[in-house]
Amino acid sequence: MSKKKVETALVLRTCNPDLTSRGGFQWPGEIGAVVEAPDWKKSNECGNGLHGWLFGQGDSGASDSIGMPDAKWLVVEVVVADIVALGGKIKFPRCTVRHVGDKLSATEYLLTHEPRAASVAVIGVTLAGGDRSTLTGGYGSTLTGGDGSTLTGGYDSTLTGGDGSTLTGGNRSTLTGGDDSTLTGGNRSTLTGGYDSTLTGGNRSTLTGGNRSTLTGGNGSTLTGGDGSTLTGGYGSTLAGGYGSTLAGGNGSTLTGGDGSTLTGGNRSTLTGGDGSTLTGGYDSTLTGGNRSTLTGGNRSTLTGGDDSTLTGGDGSTLTGGYDSTLTGGDGSTLTGGDKSELRIRRWDGKAERYRTYNAYVGEDGIEANTPYRLDDNNKFVKA
Repeated sequence: MSKKKVETALVLRTCNPDLTSRGGFQWPGEIGAVVEAPDWKKSNECGNGLHGWLFGQGDSGASDSIGMPDAKWLVVEVVVADIVALGGKIKFPRCTVRHVGDKLSATEYLLTHEPRAASVAVIGVTLAGGDRSTLTGGYGSTLTGGDGSTLTGGYDSTLTGGDGSTLTGGNRSTLTGGDDSTLTGGNRSTLTGGYDSTLTGGNRSTLTGGNRSTLTGGNGSTLTGGDGSTLTGGYGSTLAGGYGSTLAGGNGSTLTGGDGSTLTGGNRSTLTGGDGSTLTGGYDSTLTGGNRSTLTGGNRSTLTGGDDSTLTGGDGSTLTGGYDSTLTGGDGSTLTGGDKSELRIRRWDGKAERYRTYNAYVGEDGIEANTPYRLDDNNKFVKA
């Protein structure tokens, strides 16, 4: 009667450069060496055993040595019946050493000799696939796929996909996709997408998209989009969009849009738009628009518009418009208009309990071009 074959599995783990692990345990460097845990206890708690990542997947934070540039990466063989599953790792009483090397050699050995590793996010893996490939890597992975590929990488991964690819990376990932790509990166990611791409990055991400791209970045992000792009950035973001772009930035954002752009910025934003732009800034914003721009700023905003611009600012705003501009400010605002411009200030009338708008025209009744004016207590325009 033949003896039943014992099922085993390959497990990935890391050690210090001298092959020691937590607690000073010494791992052997010889292939085929059998390792026993001197303190083994079959419990569902960490400790009292040898530890690793089954098939190479798990929580990279379980290792103290994974971030060391000269760490030793081991692949060991474990009897499946001995395995105790823990959160993001496993433990076992004994194993046989099958490979000792660096990250690249260990992950290559694992993928070659453990078929089940091909269907999980292996930590530290380097993968290259052809067109329409599906690649999945864990922490610190490097994935390169052809056109139409789907790439998913863990924390600190690097992903590069061809045209039409879909890339998803964890925190501090670097993602580069071709035309029609979809890229999603975590905090501090760097994303570069081609024509008509969709990019979504976490806090402090850097996103660069081609024409008609859609970019969404978290707080402190830097977003640069081509013509017709749509950019949405969080607090403290910097956004620059091409012709016909739509940019929306959070508080403290800096937005720069090309001709025909639409820019919407939060409190204390700085917005600069080209000819024909539409700029809307929150409280205490600074807006600068080109010819025929439309600028709308919150209280105490500073608005500067080119010829034929329309500027509307809240109370205490400062508005400067070029030739034939229309400037509308709230109470306490200062307006400076070019030739043929119209100045409007809206003030509350306590007796009538309503707002009244007072007008002045540059070139009439002594109102001079390129001269700042305010409304006095008698509701007359006077030089500021």
